[in-house]
Amino acid sequence: MLRLLILLLVLANCVYFAWTQGALTQLGLAPTHQADPERLQQQVLPELLLVMPATSSPAVLTTPPTPTDTASAPAR
Repeated sequence: MLRLLILLLVLANCVYFAWTQGALTQLGLAPTHQADPERLQQQVLPELLLVMPATSSPAVLTTPPTPTDTASAPAR
């Protein structure tokens, strides 16, 4: 029983691999090609993006909260 289960799982993996590689397109079983070109066209000034190294911490996390931030919170 266990051999049959393992054989079915291996067969299912082979069929899935063939489907993802496009080997089943002759049978009409091709995966859909997903592309999103409009997202690239909607970017606003991507050249201004600044990538920081992971070792530096952002200034927002290192500054203590200002008194106006704590005063605006409702008291309970």
